[in-house]
Amino acid sequence: MSQEFILETRDLIKEFKGFVAVNGVNLQVKRGQIHALIGPNGAGKTTVFNLLTKFLIPTSGKILFNDKDITGEKPAQIARRGIVRSFQISATFPNLTVVENVRIALQRSAGLSMQFWRSERVLDGLNERAMQLLAEVDLQDMADLTAVELPYGRKRALEIATTLAMEPELMLLDEPTQGMGHEDVDRVTQLIKKVSANRTILMVEHNMNVVAKIADTISVLQRGQVIAEGPYAVVSQNPQVLEAYMGTADNQLEGAHG
Repeated sequence: MSQEFILETRDLIKEFKGFVAVNGVNLQVKRGQIHALIGPNGAGKTTVFNLLTKFLIPTSGKILFNDKDITGEKPAQIARRGIVRSFQISATFPNLTVVENVRIALQRSAGLSMQFWRSERVLDGLNERAMQLLAEVDLQDMADLTAVELPYGRKRALEIATTLAMEPELMLLDEPTQGMGHEDVDRVTQLIKKVSANRTILMVEHNMNVVAKIADTISVLQRGQVIAEGPYAVVSQNPQVLEAYMGTADNQLEGAHG
């Protein structure tokens, strides 16, 4: 039965000096879905992400990936298993070209990262795959621009391409549309939907319109606990969820139907 779930947390708890940031969270992320983690500020979403990627050690509870207990593993082990996180802040090399950024990510996944000064011939062997990845995120025409020249939304697309270069089985996207204008939000939303084919995505996202459009399952966190879970149509009608967003997001939750 649990093979249906790529990732599970069981009674996950994280305390910071007596403050309980994550309080008994049980997540079940279905293979092949886009699963969104939402909630008001301070709900514990980023802490959950940090626990999953081993930047934090849980106070108690378990994390299972493909039915294996990974609770005690280190960040590098997690990445090798196929759990790859894209960060809130754009994590690209600004003065390298777009294609060079993807090539570095490919070097890491090919185990070449410790031999940084590879011959051009070896690196050229990665170009074809780099261009395929850029095509997947619609950046093939910008391959020779430096990353710093890219518009904000396209930087996020590049970051997704470098994440894809690591061949993730589970992609963790941390606020992928944060700080974007409307047009960029739409583009990145469509991009996430596109790259979700044959992959599982767990995302923390504030923008309800994004969540409404692409998430198969939504878990709502409040004060470190899951207060509701299900598809958008169900979660958006949940009185506890509406109350958690204190009226300000009532409209947002309602408005996101469109």
